[in-house]
Amino acid sequence: MSARTAGAQSSGPPPSFRSGELRDPKLSAALRTLELTVRRRLDGVLHGDHLGLIPGPGSEPGDAREYQPGDDVRQMDWSVTARTTHPHVRQSVADRELETWLVVDLSSSLDFGTAGCEKRDLVVAAAAAVTHLTSGGGNRIGAIVSTGAQTTRIPARGGRIHAQAMLRQIATTPHAPDGVRGDLQGAVESLRRPQRRRGLAVVISDFLGPIDWERSLRAISGRHDVLGVEVLDPRDLELPDIGDVVLHDPESGRTREFTTTPQLRADFARAADGHRLQVEQSLRRCGAPLLSLRTDRDWISDVVRFVSARKHSYGTATNQRSRR
Repeated sequence: MSARTAGAQSSGPPPSFRSGELRDPKLSAALRTLELTVRRRLDGVLHGDHLGLIPGPGSEPGDAREYQPGDDVRQMDWSVTARTTHPHVRQSVADRELETWLVVDLSSSLDFGTAGCEKRDLVVAAAAAVTHLTSGGGNRIGAIVSTGAQTTRIPARGGRIHAQAMLRQIATTPHAPDGVRGDLQGAVESLRRPQRRRGLAVVISDFLGPIDWERSLRAISGRHDVLGVEVLDPRDLELPDIGDVVLHDPESGRTREFTTTPQLRADFARAADGHRLQVEQSLRRCGAPLLSLRTDRDWISDVVRFVSARKHSYGTATNQRSRR
């Protein structure tokens, strides 16, 4: 089966977790449905565990050698470079095990959706896909879940039972009270201490708040591979042409009534596009590719396309380096 064929099979929206309020037996059924969807769509299409998410296996720093064209500048060894006056990079020693950390944003802006599902449901689905792609072979995965009102740390462990328990805990995280702002920066910052072995950090959010997390994420990217997963709804990008509308901001608690004039809709769309561009540029400066998921699209097909493209680009880059 090709990635194109897999992408053509619509899986529909992810199951609803009712903003963290779904309980057994429906909760177990929803998680089982999500797991089966991920396994059915990704297995047989994407081989190689995490190779589609990051450019190779986890690694630990090794010896330094002189810089060569094509080397990753993030691996520069500045102390050796200063001592020898010649650019040096720190070689990596292959490590069989990968440690993945999810930074899961479940602030109030995610308890929203006007298409196939809520954004929160898509966050849980994205976490399930990343877990599936990075599990196995002794790999470990953990999570930092933030609602703005509280931050929960789920220790990194291996095994299917742990992965299922982690996803259940994410799916049942209570939503924040009205008027509580998200704290993505604090969640990202908490990954910096204590220092962890080299691995993969995945930030799942709608990134609608202030971009105050870039400095913390750049610090993390010096040691870890980083991936951003953007979760959006069509109403995050444009206002409908429906005349009078009441808008409520759950993170500030404010409510305002507007008339959706053509000028207002154009201004809103322009501001939304500008913010998305800033988010993409910030992630790029952190060395993080961006996977964009939307509530009105086939989310699993977007995952398949993204991971297939990453694996292809990694394979092309590897072949080019081998010819030098």
